[in-house]
Amino acid sequence: MVMVCAEFSGYRRLLVDRPGHGRSADVVGPWSFAQMADEMAEVLDDRNVANAHVLGWSDGAIVGLYLALRRPDLVSTLVFGGAVFHHDGWLDGVLSEEDPPQFMGESYAELSPDGADHWEVVVRKAVELHQLEPNLNLSHLANVRAPVLIIVGDDDEVKFSHLLEMYDALPNAELAVVPRSTHGLVVEKPDILARFARDLHRSDRTNGVAPLRRR
Repeated sequence: MVMVCAEFSGYRRLLVDRPGHGRSADVVGPWSFAQMADEMAEVLDDRNVANAHVLGWSDGAIVGLYLALRRPDLVSTLVFGGAVFHHDGWLDGVLSEEDPPQFMGESYAELSPDGADHWEVVVRKAVELHQLEPNLNLSHLANVRAPVLIIVGDDDEVKFSHLLEMYDALPNAELAVVPRSTHGLVVEKPDILARFARDLHRSDRTNGVAPLRRR
């Protein structure tokens, strides 16, 4: 996300490491996206941030979606990247219990205050989380007030049918599929992701010359 964040000069930027990620220590017990959203709300409240433009990728996008539902006062717009609203939206095989890439463990060991030995705990908790969550439905999505940009790579890990369901259910949604991109779009084409996000933030957007869904 650092590469994407660099594209937003002129913005006040907050990059948050969730518990058990980056430089943040883990918490006791299992993870949940609702808990992560509440923790994110605490961060924003503590810094007197309201009406934030939230940009999340993968699990971070799911946290952003839960935040938009639980604290709509904090979310002005949401970029929902490379993620699902229900765990059955991942492509078959994505949630297999294969070991994560080696570089992820190495990066964790470098940064985490919990130390390298805690990596196995983090992997286990992530697997357990993704087997059960997210577990939102179309009725939940209908209650999202903020404009949402759904964005994925054309070779991402999400079922396109799932994204179309989400697009139709959200009251104010946009959908972008970036060609020649994967679940690593945030590092492959951060400039394109940022350009779409900045466009979402504009107050002078139009609905185009021949709108159907946005009449």
